[in-house]
Amino acid sequence: MSRGDHHRIHAHDRLQRNRLRVAQEAARLMSEHGIRDFHHAKLKAAERLGILDAQALPRNLEIEQALREHQRLFLADRQPQLLRQRREAAVEAMRFLAAFEPRLVGSVLEGTADAHSAVCLHVYSDDPEAVVLYLREHGVPIETQVRRLRYSRDEQPEYPVLLFAADELPFDLTVLPRDALRQAPLDRTDDRPMRRASLTQVQMLLDEDADDAFEQRLGAALR
Repeated sequence: MSRGDHHRIHAHDRLQRNRLRVAQEAARLMSEHGIRDFHHAKLKAAERLGILDAQALPRNLEIEQALREHQRLFLADRQPQLLRQRREAAVEAMRFLAAFEPRLVGSVLEGTADAHSAVCLHVYSDDPEAVVLYLREHGVPIETQVRRLRYSRDEQPEYPVLLFAADELPFDLTVLPRDALRQAPLDRTDDRPMRRASLTQVQMLLDEDADDAFEQRLGAALR
């Protein structure tokens, strides 16, 4: 092996190690400090580690994988309960918002929700004000924002976002037109269509969670 080949292999290994370090630190920041934005988390992690090479910045999917591993190692006793609590709250909210065909999205659906996570729903109405009025008529105080969702490089429309709390849990509702049910926006982790779950699908997730918890308790009792 030539000296140049050895140098390239060493540089590649160092780059991969740094990508992993940044991903793990970004995951820790997201888990412990409630940072929700992957890009912000990776930049902050790289700064903390003194890693300046842009090539050492991991992809969002790498950070999500590191986050799952961090939760498995350090939050195994709490994170599943926090996730189930939010999925149960999602079911209640989706029943309440049934007229707007809600879909669960984000970390509560993906299974990475923690104590900092909001229950994120997409709701559908050609008149966004109808959702606002519905919530206010039922005594739900809301804050409003806007969010840009991406469908392609050139198509990134803004949509209203309604924020509120129920039973001390934060909720985040993005209001989209009804024809948006036909095409999901792109996920920020892998640029693929965002996963969305209907009420029936979330209830199935809860049933699966309950079965897994029962099997774990049974396994522990038999050991």
